[in-house]
Amino acid sequence: MIYNIDPQFEQRLNEVADRITVALDQLIPPATGPEAQLMRAMRHGALSKGKRLRPFITIEVGRMFGAPEKALLRAAAAVECIHAYSLIHDDLPCMDDDDFRRGQPTVHKAFDEATAVLAGDALQALAFEIMVSPETHRDALMRCKLVERLAVASGPRGMVGGQMIDMNPITEGEEPLQILARMQRLKTGALITLAGEVGALLGGAVEAERHAISGYTNDLGLAFQIVDDLLDVEGDPSLLGKATEKDLEAGKVNFVSLLGVDGAKDRVRYLAAQAKQHLASFGSRATSLLHTVDFVLNRRH
Repeated sequence: MIYNIDPQFEQRLNEVADRITVALDQLIPPATGPEAQLMRAMRHGALSKGKRLRPFITIEVGRMFGAPEKALLRAAAAVECIHAYSLIHDDLPCMDDDDFRRGQPTVHKAFDEATAVLAGDALQALAFEIMVSPETHRDALMRCKLVERLAVASGPRGMVGGQMIDMNPITEGEEPLQILARMQRLKTGALITLAGEVGALLGGAVEAERHAISGYTNDLGLAFQIVDDLLDVEGDPSLLGKATEKDLEAGKVNFVSLLGVDGAKDRVRYLAAQAKQHLASFGSRATSLLHTVDFVLNRRH
Protein backbone atom coordinates (compact mmCIF):
# COMPACT_ATOMS: atom_id res chain seq x y z
CA MET A 1 0.00 0.00 0.00
CA ILE A 2 1.96 2.98 -1.28
CA TYR A 3 0.47 6.45 -1.12
CA ASN A 4 2.11 9.73 -2.01
CA ILE A 5 2.44 11.79 1.16
CA ASP A 6 2.25 15.56 0.76
CA PRO A 7 5.67 17.02 1.76
CA GLN A 8 3.87 19.90 3.49
CA PHE A 9 1.93 17.37 5.57
CA GLU A 10 5.12 15.61 6.61
CA GLN A 11 6.65 18.95 7.55
CA ARG A 12 3.58 19.79 9.62
CA LEU A 13 3.68 16.37 11.31
CA ASN A 14 7.34 16.84 12.22
CA GLU A 15 6.73 20.37 13.50
CA VAL A 16 3.95 19.17 15.80
CA ALA A 17 6.10 16.26 17.01
CA ASP A 18 8.89 18.70 17.87
CA ARG A 19 6.49 21.00 19.73
CA ILE A 20 5.13 18.09 21.76
CA THR A 21 8.66 16.96 22.61
CA VAL A 22 9.55 20.47 23.80
CA ALA A 23 6.33 20.61 25.87
CA LEU A 24 7.06 17.23 27.46
CA ASP A 25 10.63 18.28 28.17
CA GLN A 26 9.24 21.19 30.18
CA LEU A 27 6.52 19.13 31.87
CA ILE A 28 8.97 16.36 32.90
CA PRO A 29 12.07 18.33 33.91
CA PRO A 30 15.28 16.62 35.04
CA ALA A 31 15.45 16.25 38.79
CA THR A 32 18.05 15.74 41.47
CA GLY A 33 17.64 13.86 44.69
CA PRO A 34 15.87 10.59 45.52
CA GLU A 35 13.33 10.88 42.68
CA ALA A 36 15.93 11.58 39.98
CA GLN A 37 15.89 8.04 38.59
CA LEU A 38 12.11 8.13 38.26
CA MET A 39 12.25 11.37 36.29
CA ARG A 40 15.00 9.96 34.06
CA ALA A 41 12.87 6.90 33.35
CA MET A 42 9.82 9.04 32.59
CA ARG A 43 11.85 11.15 30.19
CA HIS A 44 13.33 8.02 28.58
CA GLY A 45 9.84 6.74 27.86
CA ALA A 46 8.14 10.00 26.90
CA LEU A 47 10.85 11.96 25.07
CA SER A 48 12.07 9.18 22.78
CA LYS A 49 11.53 9.95 19.12
CA GLY A 50 8.09 8.90 17.93
CA LYS A 51 5.47 9.84 15.37
CA ARG A 52 3.36 11.70 17.98
CA LEU A 53 0.30 10.76 15.91
CA ARG A 54 -2.21 11.04 18.75
CA PRO A 55 -1.25 14.59 19.81
CA PHE A 56 -1.08 15.52 16.13
CA ILE A 57 -4.72 14.47 15.73
CA THR A 58 -5.69 16.49 18.82
CA ILE A 59 -4.03 19.60 17.47
CA GLU A 60 -5.29 19.26 13.90
CA VAL A 61 -8.89 18.57 14.95
CA GLY A 62 -8.77 21.46 17.41
CA ARG A 63 -7.34 23.81 14.82
CA MET A 64 -10.13 22.87 12.43
CA PHE A 65 -12.62 24.22 14.98
CA GLY A 66 -10.52 27.20 16.07
CA ALA A 67 -9.44 25.95 19.51
CA PRO A 68 -6.83 28.00 21.45
CA GLU A 69 -3.27 26.86 20.67
CA LYS A 70 -2.05 26.74 24.27
CA ALA A 71 -4.98 24.58 25.36
CA LEU A 72 -4.44 22.24 22.42
CA LEU A 73 -0.73 21.86 23.06
CA ARG A 74 -1.18 21.04 26.75
CA ALA A 75 -4.07 18.65 26.14
CA ALA A 76 -2.14 16.95 23.34
CA ALA A 77 0.85 16.52 25.67
CA ALA A 78 -1.47 14.88 28.23
CA VAL A 79 -2.69 12.43 25.58
CA GLU A 80 0.92 11.61 24.71
CA CYS A 81 1.73 11.01 28.39
CA ILE A 82 -1.00 8.36 28.50
CA HIS A 83 0.37 6.80 25.32
CA ALA A 84 3.94 6.78 26.68
CA TYR A 85 2.78 5.18 29.94
CA SER A 86 0.92 2.49 28.00
CA LEU A 87 4.02 1.64 25.95
CA ILE A 88 6.23 1.39 29.04
CA HIS A 89 3.81 -1.05 30.67
CA ASP A 90 3.09 -2.91 27.43
CA ASP A 91 6.82 -3.64 27.05
CA LEU A 92 7.17 -5.19 30.52
CA PRO A 93 8.08 -8.90 30.82
CA CYS A 94 4.63 -9.63 32.27
CA MET A 95 2.99 -8.13 29.16
CA ASP A 96 4.64 -8.24 25.71
CA ASP A 97 8.22 -8.52 27.01
CA ASP A 98 9.97 -6.25 24.49
CA ASP A 99 13.60 -5.17 24.72
CA PHE A 100 13.47 -2.26 22.26
CA ARG A 101 11.04 0.55 21.56
CA ARG A 102 11.57 3.38 19.07
CA GLY A 103 15.11 2.16 18.43
CA GLN A 104 16.27 2.30 22.04
CA PRO A 105 16.12 -0.06 25.04
CA THR A 106 12.71 -0.21 26.67
CA VAL A 107 12.41 1.48 30.05
CA HIS A 108 12.63 -1.75 32.06
CA LYS A 109 15.82 -2.64 30.15
CA ALA A 110 17.38 0.81 30.50
CA PHE A 111 16.51 0.92 34.22
CA ASP A 112 14.68 -1.97 35.92
CA GLU A 113 11.17 -3.39 36.10
CA ALA A 114 10.12 -1.60 39.28
CA THR A 115 11.28 1.75 37.92
CA ALA A 116 9.44 1.09 34.65
CA VAL A 117 6.19 0.38 36.49
CA LEU A 118 6.55 3.56 38.53
CA ALA A 119 7.51 5.65 35.49
CA GLY A 120 4.37 4.49 33.71
CA ASP A 121 2.26 5.21 36.80
CA ALA A 122 3.77 8.67 37.10
CA LEU A 123 3.15 9.52 33.43
CA GLN A 124 -0.47 8.48 33.80
CA ALA A 125 -0.88 10.71 36.85
CA LEU A 126 0.88 13.57 35.06
CA ALA A 127 -1.62 13.36 32.18
CA PHE A 128 -4.49 14.02 34.58
CA GLU A 129 -2.53 16.78 36.33
CA ILE A 130 -2.01 18.53 32.99
CA MET A 131 -5.61 18.12 31.86
CA VAL A 132 -7.16 19.40 35.12
CA SER A 133 -4.90 22.46 35.37
CA PRO A 134 -6.42 25.94 34.75
CA GLU A 135 -3.43 26.50 32.45
CA THR A 136 -5.06 24.06 30.04
CA HIS A 137 -8.48 25.72 30.14
CA ARG A 138 -9.96 28.39 32.38
CA ASP A 139 -13.44 26.80 32.35
CA ALA A 140 -13.68 24.19 35.14
CA LEU A 141 -16.57 22.43 33.38
CA MET A 142 -14.46 21.98 30.27
CA ARG A 143 -11.60 20.59 32.36
CA CYS A 144 -14.01 18.12 33.95
CA LYS A 145 -15.15 16.96 30.50
CA LEU A 146 -11.56 16.50 29.36
CA VAL A 147 -10.63 14.54 32.47
CA GLU A 148 -13.73 12.35 32.15
CA ARG A 149 -12.92 11.48 28.54
CA LEU A 150 -9.28 10.82 29.48
CA ALA A 151 -10.35 8.47 32.28
CA VAL A 152 -12.81 6.51 30.15
CA ALA A 153 -10.41 6.15 27.20
CA SER A 154 -7.50 4.99 29.35
CA GLY A 155 -9.38 2.82 31.85
CA PRO A 156 -11.28 -0.48 31.94
CA ARG A 157 -13.72 0.62 29.22
CA GLY A 158 -10.82 1.73 27.05
CA MET A 159 -7.11 1.06 26.72
CA VAL A 160 -6.59 -1.02 29.87
CA GLY A 161 -9.66 -3.12 29.11
CA GLY A 162 -8.28 -3.79 25.65
CA GLN A 163 -4.93 -4.82 27.10
CA MET A 164 -6.70 -7.28 29.41
CA ILE A 165 -8.49 -8.86 26.44
CA ASP A 166 -5.13 -9.07 24.66
CA MET A 167 -3.65 -10.98 27.61
CA ASN A 168 -6.34 -13.68 27.47
CA PRO A 169 -6.37 -16.23 24.64
CA ILE A 170 -9.54 -16.45 22.55
CA THR A 171 -11.48 -19.49 23.72
CA GLU A 172 -13.46 -22.02 21.72
CA GLY A 173 -16.94 -20.79 20.82
CA GLU A 174 -15.90 -17.13 20.57
CA GLU A 175 -15.84 -15.35 17.23
CA PRO A 176 -12.12 -14.49 16.81
CA LEU A 177 -12.56 -11.55 14.45
CA GLN A 178 -15.19 -9.90 16.65
CA ILE A 179 -13.09 -10.35 19.79
CA LEU A 180 -9.99 -9.05 18.01
CA ALA A 181 -11.79 -6.00 16.62
CA ARG A 182 -13.19 -5.17 20.05
CA MET A 183 -9.80 -5.62 21.69
CA GLN A 184 -8.07 -3.31 19.23
CA ARG A 185 -10.81 -0.67 19.34
CA LEU A 186 -10.18 -0.50 23.09
CA LYS A 187 -6.43 -1.06 23.32
CA THR A 188 -5.33 1.05 20.33
CA GLY A 189 -8.42 2.84 19.09
CA ALA A 190 -9.65 4.34 22.37
CA LEU A 191 -6.68 6.68 22.69
CA ILE A 192 -6.81 7.70 19.02
CA THR A 193 -10.53 8.42 19.43
CA LEU A 194 -9.74 10.39 22.60
CA ALA A 195 -7.23 12.47 20.66
CA GLY A 196 -9.96 13.59 18.27
CA GLU A 197 -12.52 14.11 21.04
CA VAL A 198 -10.21 16.40 22.98
CA GLY A 199 -9.55 18.60 19.95
CA ALA A 200 -13.25 18.77 19.10
CA LEU A 201 -14.24 19.62 22.69
CA LEU A 202 -11.64 22.39 22.96
CA GLY A 203 -12.79 23.76 19.62
CA GLY A 204 -16.45 23.89 20.65
CA ALA A 205 -17.58 21.47 17.95
CA VAL A 206 -21.32 20.71 17.90
CA GLU A 207 -22.66 17.19 18.43
CA ALA A 208 -22.88 16.29 14.73
CA GLU A 209 -19.30 17.45 14.19
CA ARG A 210 -18.04 15.48 17.19
CA HIS A 211 -19.87 12.41 15.90
CA ALA A 212 -18.14 12.75 12.52
CA ILE A 213 -14.73 13.09 14.17
CA SER A 214 -15.45 10.06 16.35
CA GLY A 215 -16.33 7.99 13.27
CA TYR A 216 -13.13 9.13 11.60
CA THR A 217 -10.90 8.26 14.55
CA ASN A 218 -12.64 4.92 15.15
CA ASP A 219 -11.91 3.77 11.62
CA LEU A 220 -8.45 5.31 11.62
CA GLY A 221 -7.57 3.56 14.89
CA LEU A 222 -8.56 0.13 13.59
CA ALA A 223 -6.71 0.74 10.31
CA PHE A 224 -3.65 1.75 12.33
CA GLN A 225 -3.69 -1.53 14.25
CA ILE A 226 -4.11 -3.67 11.14
CA VAL A 227 -1.16 -1.88 9.54
CA ASP A 228 0.75 -2.62 12.76
CA ASP A 229 -0.09 -6.31 12.37
CA LEU A 230 1.07 -6.20 8.76
CA LEU A 231 4.34 -4.55 9.81
CA ASP A 232 4.87 -7.31 12.36
CA VAL A 233 4.91 -9.71 9.41
CA GLU A 234 6.41 -7.61 6.61
CA GLY A 235 8.21 -4.80 8.44
CA ASP A 236 11.93 -4.13 8.78
CA PRO A 237 13.02 -4.29 12.46
CA SER A 238 15.72 -1.67 11.81
CA LEU A 239 13.06 0.79 10.64
CA LEU A 240 10.47 -0.20 13.23
CA GLY A 241 12.92 0.13 16.11
CA LYS A 242 11.52 -3.05 17.68
CA ALA A 243 11.35 -6.77 17.03
CA THR A 244 8.97 -8.23 14.43
CA GLU A 245 6.98 -11.48 14.28
CA LYS A 246 6.27 -11.21 18.00
CA ASP A 247 2.64 -12.32 17.61
CA LEU A 248 3.65 -15.30 15.48
CA GLU A 249 6.24 -16.44 18.03
CA ALA A 250 3.74 -16.05 20.87
CA GLY A 251 0.99 -17.83 18.95
CA LYS A 252 -1.29 -14.80 19.25
CA VAL A 253 -4.17 -14.18 16.88
CA ASN A 254 -4.07 -10.94 14.91
CA PHE A 255 -5.73 -9.55 11.78
CA VAL A 256 -3.10 -11.02 9.47
CA SER A 257 -3.38 -14.52 10.95
CA LEU A 258 -7.18 -14.36 10.60
CA LEU A 259 -7.55 -12.55 7.27
CA GLY A 260 -4.23 -13.26 5.55
CA VAL A 261 -1.97 -10.53 4.24
CA ASP A 262 -4.17 -9.66 1.24
CA GLY A 263 -7.35 -9.77 3.33
CA ALA A 264 -5.81 -7.50 5.96
CA LYS A 265 -4.74 -5.01 3.29
CA ASP A 266 -8.25 -5.04 1.83
CA ARG A 267 -9.70 -4.34 5.27
CA VAL A 268 -7.30 -1.42 5.76
CA ARG A 269 -8.31 0.12 2.43
CA TYR A 270 -11.99 -0.22 3.35
CA LEU A 271 -11.46 1.42 6.75
CA ALA A 272 -9.41 4.21 5.17
CA ALA A 273 -12.20 4.99 2.71
CA GLN A 274 -14.72 5.06 5.55
CA ALA A 275 -12.51 7.32 7.65
CA LYS A 276 -12.22 9.81 4.82
CA GLN A 277 -15.96 9.72 4.18
CA HIS A 278 -16.63 10.82 7.76
CA LEU A 279 -14.71 14.03 6.96
CA ALA A 280 -16.64 14.89 3.79
CA SER A 281 -18.81 17.53 5.46
CA PHE A 282 -15.74 19.52 6.56
CA GLY A 283 -14.43 20.09 3.04
CA SER A 284 -10.95 21.57 2.70
CA ARG A 285 -10.79 22.25 6.46
CA ALA A 286 -10.07 18.53 6.93
CA THR A 287 -7.20 18.30 4.43
CA SER A 288 -4.61 17.56 7.10
CA LEU A 289 -6.80 14.82 8.63
CA LEU A 290 -7.28 13.27 5.19
CA HIS A 291 -3.52 13.18 4.71
CA THR A 292 -3.24 11.54 8.14
CA VAL A 293 -5.16 8.53 6.80
CA ASP A 294 -2.69 8.10 3.94
CA PHE A 295 0.20 8.50 6.37
CA VAL A 296 -1.13 5.68 8.57
CA LEU A 297 -1.54 3.40 5.55
CA ASN A 298 1.90 4.25 4.24
CA ARG A 299 3.92 4.02 7.45
CA ARG A 300 6.93 1.74 7.65
CA HIS A 301 7.75 2.28 11.34
